[in-house]
Amino acid sequence: NLMAMRQKYKDQFLDKHGVKLGFMSAFVAAATSALQEIPAVNGRIEGDHIVYHDYIDISVAVSSPRGLVVPVLRNCETKSFADIEANIVELGTKAKNNTITLEDMAGGTFTVTNGGIFGSLMSTPMINQPQSAILGMHAIKERPVVVNGEIVIRPMMYVALTYDHRLIDGRESVTFLKSIKEKVEDPERLLLGL
Repeated sequence: NLMAMRQKYKDQFLDKHGVKLGFMSAFVAAATSALQEIPAVNGRIEGDHIVYHDYIDISVAVSSPRGLVVPVLRNCETKSFADIEANIVELGTKAKNNTITLEDMAGGTFTVTNGGIFGSLMSTPMINQPQSAILGMHAIKERPVVVNGEIVIRPMMYVALTYDHRLIDGRESVTFLKSIKEKVEDPERLLLGL
């Protein structure tokens, strides 16, 4: 799973790439893959038309001295975990230093937000218009779950997808969330394109 992979490779990753291996890169990579599988979630409504994007620009909520800002990770379909992490660090630093620009925050096609860093267990994130959906990540807490007929304690994170029902239906939204879940629970799926 993601936590085991992160624990196993975090030091090597930091040594090689100069950035920490966080959870956000895995969720951005999983979302990128799921957006390619279900393009409606990466689309938007513009007037009377539906616009589908052939690129994936993911807005990521980061803290700044004035509150949350949502800069954009451009062309996520071309980025590795290391590229995503480095880009998040760069944009997060700009936000903290109050040097983030409107250009840094314009043009996202989908948003990922992590209320879990503030302790949120569940929430309904608000869509960043004109996007059609936003993925909300929440705090990781140990929970009892049943595995092979046994009750065991496992780290659990609730995720939520808020979406524009004019473009995305329930089947697409659930399929999208299931795809992310599978990729995060088994990151080898990302490597293999599954």
